[in-house]
Amino acid sequence: MKLRFLGGAEEVGSLGMVLEVGTGRYLFDYGFTPTHPPAFPMEAPPIEAAFLTHSHIDHSGMMPSIGSKYHTKIHATKPTLDVASLLMEDSLKIWNAEGFANPYDEHDLRIAKKEFTSISHENTMDFGDIQVTPHTAGHIPGSTMFEVQADRELMFTGDINTINTRLVKGTSPVRTEVLVMESTYAGRNHPPRDKIEYEFLAKVEEVVDRGGLAIIPVFAVGRTQEILMVLRNQGYDLWLDGMGKKVNKLYIQHKHYLRNHKALRNAVNEAKEVYSPKGFRMALSGEVILTTSGMLDGGPVLSYINKVKDDPDSAILLTGYQVEGTNGRRLLESGSLEIKGALEKVQCEVGFFDFSAHSGHAQLLDFVNGCDPETVVLCHGDNREELAKDLDDRYEVILPKMGEELFL
Repeated sequence: MKLRFLGGAEEVGSLGMVLEVGTGRYLFDYGFTPTHPPAFPMEAPPIEAAFLTHSHIDHSGMMPSIGSKYHTKIHATKPTLDVASLLMEDSLKIWNAEGFANPYDEHDLRIAKKEFTSISHENTMDFGDIQVTPHTAGHIPGSTMFEVQADRELMFTGDINTINTRLVKGTSPVRTEVLVMESTYAGRNHPPRDKIEYEFLAKVEEVVDRGGLAIIPVFAVGRTQEILMVLRNQGYDLWLDGMGKKVNKLYIQHKHYLRNHKALRNAVNEAKEVYSPKGFRMALSGEVILTTSGMLDGGPVLSYINKVKDDPDSAILLTGYQVEGTNGRRLLESGSLEIKGALEKVQCEVGFFDFSAHSGHAQLLDFVNGCDPETVVLCHGDNREELAKDLDDRYEVILPKMGEELFL
C-alpha cells in the first residue's frame, strides 16, 4: 500500500491523495484553493477510480480534470455531486471573469459529469484489489469518510465533525489500521456550540436594536443553511443573497442527509431572497443579510458592505475560518477590505463567531483514540505538529509532504 499527496498535506486546501494497491491507483479528493490567484495541486496520474468526500471546492474543484482526461468514475453521495457541480460551474465563471488560468473548461466539466457516480453511506463497493465503504463524516450534508479494505485497513476522513450541529449529525470513529485524517484545527479547540449560538444571536440583536444592519458573510455550502436555522423564529427582517439560495434547494431535496429536514425547509422559507437590484435595495433597508462569499473574496457581500462600511451602528459578523491571504483575513487583521480594487477602511463593527464544521483539537484526539489505528497520517493542516505531539506516544504518526511517497 502506497500513499502520495498531490496537495493538502502540509496546508489547508487543495487536498488530493493517491492510494496505490497492487496495480491499481485510486484518488481520494482533488481540490484547489480559491485564493487570488488560485492554488492548484500536483497533476494526478491515471487512476482506476476517484472518491470525493464532499463538495467544498478545496476537495472537489479539480475532479473535472480527472473525469475528462481519464474518463474515471467519480464516486460521492448525491448531495455532494449536485453541490460540487454547482461549485465547479461557478469556479469556471470566476476564472474566466478574472483571467485566471483554467485547469479545465466547460467541455471538460460536461464530460466529467457523465462520470459522476452516486453512492450511499454504509454500502460497500468492490474495486479490484480493494473494497470501499462510505461512512458519514458529519461535516456537511452528504459528507463522507472512506474506509478501504486491502492488504491493510485504511480510513480517509476528508473533513470531519464529531459534534451534532443543527444541520447534520456528527460522525463516530471506525476501527482501522491506518487513519488518514484532516488536522485543520490542530492545536485549537472550539467553544461549546450552544455558547457560540447564544453570543451570535445576542450580537445580532444588539446590532438590530441600535438601528444597524447585520451583514453575515456565509459560505454557500453548509454555513448558509446552518445560520438560517440558528436565526429561525427570531422575527428579523432577514434577507438571503448569493449561491446559498441554490444550495438550499439542493439540500432540501436530500432530506435523508439532514438532521432536521423540516427545520431547514422552514428556515429557508422565512428568509426573503434577493434576485434583482430592487431586492438589493430592499435588503439594505432590512435588519439582517446573509450573503456569500464567506471569506469576502467575491459574491454580493462586498456590495452590501460598501453601503454600510462607514456606519458604526452596522456590523459584519463573520461565521467561518478566514484563510490566509483572503479579504476576510485582511479584515480581521487590519480592519480594511479590498473593494472594487481599492483598500477601504471599515468603520462598522466586525465580529467573529466560530461556527466551524470541523472537529477541534480535543475532538480529533478522541476520534483517533476511537479508531484505534496503528498509524496516523495527518494532512490538510498547517499546524499538524501540535496534534502529533499528543498522539506520538501511542501511535506511529506521519506528517507527509506534498509529492512524498509513503509505503505502509
